[in-house]
Amino acid sequence: MSENCKLSNNERLVLDVLGRETGPMSAYMILDKLRGSGFRAPLQVYRALEKLIGMGRVHRLESLNAFIACSHMSCEKIGVAAFVICERCEHVQEVCDDSVSLFLAGLAEKTNFKASKTSIELRGVCDACEKA
Repeated sequence: MSENCKLSNNERLVLDVLGRETGPMSAYMILDKLRGSGFRAPLQVYRALEKLIGMGRVHRLESLNAFIACSHMSCEKIGVAAFVICERCEHVQEVCDDSVSLFLAGLAEKTNFKASKTSIELRGVCDACEKA
């Protein structure tokens, strides 16, 4: 709870909405949920999201152009999160693994490359949908 004290009111509201949802949300979906809380423009949501992403509290799913709350508070320390996204039910599972971070750091070093952003998304069909 003390970490939430560092958040602005808008950041706290956006994070709360994402935390209550079971799936990814677009900025406009977030805006729709927060209109009653004084949000009037997408820019308010995007600013809050940008800060929350910078804090490691929210992730952007590039392929879905959507956002989810971080489910592993260790992401900030590990540095890399991967996402497994079901194309049928759109369930997203966040995976934090030191081996992924080490592999990418080694790859960047081997190629003399300084990465500014990393996004790993595996898309396919989850086990539940496959069995259905």
